[in-house]
Amino acid sequence: MRSPGIYGISLALLTDLYQLTMAQGYWARGMQGHEAIFHLSFRRPPFSGGYAVAAGLATAVDFLDAFRFTEEDLAYLTTLKGNDGRALFVPEFLDYLQRLELTCDIDAVPEGTVVFGHEPLVRVQGPLLQCQLLETALLNIINFQTLIATKAARTCYAAGDEPVLEFGLRRAQGIDGGISASRAAIIGGCAATSNLLAGRLYGVEVRGTHAHSWVMSFDSELDAFEAYAEALPNNVVFLVDTYDTLRGVEHAIDVGRKLRERGHHLAGIRLDSGDLAWLSIKARAMLDEAGFPDTGIIASNDLCERTIRSLKEQGSQIAVWGVGTNLTTAKDQPALGGVYKLAAIRAPGKPWRHKVKLSEQRAKTSTPGKLQVRRYTRETERGTEFAGDMIFDELAGPPATDTIVDPLDDTRRKRLAGPHTDLLQPVYRDGRFVGHDVVDHDVLAVRQNTLLNLSQLHAGIKRFDNPHQYPAGLELSLHEVRTRLILRSRSIVG
Repeated sequence: MRSPGIYGISLALLTDLYQLTMAQGYWARGMQGHEAIFHLSFRRPPFSGGYAVAAGLATAVDFLDAFRFTEEDLAYLTTLKGNDGRALFVPEFLDYLQRLELTCDIDAVPEGTVVFGHEPLVRVQGPLLQCQLLETALLNIINFQTLIATKAARTCYAAGDEPVLEFGLRRAQGIDGGISASRAAIIGGCAATSNLLAGRLYGVEVRGTHAHSWVMSFDSELDAFEAYAEALPNNVVFLVDTYDTLRGVEHAIDVGRKLRERGHHLAGIRLDSGDLAWLSIKARAMLDEAGFPDTGIIASNDLCERTIRSLKEQGSQIAVWGVGTNLTTAKDQPALGGVYKLAAIRAPGKPWRHKVKLSEQRAKTSTPGKLQVRRYTRETERGTEFAGDMIFDELAGPPATDTIVDPLDDTRRKRLAGPHTDLLQPVYRDGRFVGHDVVDHDVLAVRQNTLLNLSQLHAGIKRFDNPHQYPAGLELSLHEVRTRLILRSRSIVG
């Protein structure tokens, strides 16, 4: 099932100005038809963690399906001026954009796949000008959703078997940020969202209670609880900390007894301030003593994975975790840092030329070729487990060796063997969507893929502090090609 098309209109201008100026430059030089290969990747996992969860591909497909330059887009571009006050874009180039149809081949890692630094999440191959025009939007979509899905996965890992609810819409970065964050949070493992629009768009469960303003609108907390229970007897979760938390629990119990007499159930109470560990323990004892052992305790209040882990270590009795700001804004690392780099180019009728981007920082040196990621697995007493990833160059054919080299440390090498799969799968061919078996618009199915992937990842890689480094590296011959290109570019050889 395709998504309902939140990106159903063309967003061709969702890009940086320099993409269009470069495009006109390629066109003016007659290079628009040169074939290029670009890769979208990140250099290191976010949050000082050991992995990331790929997300955003279905949204990117919505964007790509609608890609075109409309008359309104072109009319706007005619208003842009250069430093001399004259039109920045020439009419002939704008005519070219008006006729432009995407003809790229695009391969991608399915959403919910755990991925690692320097591995391509998306590979774009096609006319140089077209590949360039897709850069900013693909980074915008994939960067953010991968970041939030990873944050959600970490948060759910801390919560264990207890559900995490995404409560962050009001703190999210704008409308699209809120929708995208809710989608990515579900992919990362969250059980539900408070975001009704996301619920409608993506068919996911929505959850919520009431705010402090509800309680403050009545003469007393007890009156507020009774009125809410009368209005929505099948959705009774009371926020109990408006005035005095434990007194609020007592009022919830009083109304819960009346609900029970009417054939309804006190589903839960929510704690939103104070010492959540201590208050949850006290509240649990009060509820149990009053005969409400099935009434759950929900907690919110600036929660994150580390706070949840700490509360659990303190013996909290919290059954459901409502996580907002820290999740939807990825507060401790608000950007993934993904990049989109040219890796190979060829003129019509000419052979491929590998390209490498250099930097004084080794982590920022790119990898040339037409890259694929081969994931190896092994059987352990815990079941199937990921053993390592090999990044290899399809332009050179199948992997020439079974050895990988750490992109950041030539001395770290590992041999991989056994069952394997290639992660990048076809999504578009010659501009036509072919990814029916790759792109899943059902976010609940994608969440299951995330959970499966995380179950096959060693616990040491999932820990929050000093995680074990997963073996992901360049196939040995690709490493050697990359090294020669670096040396040649620095004029040390050749």
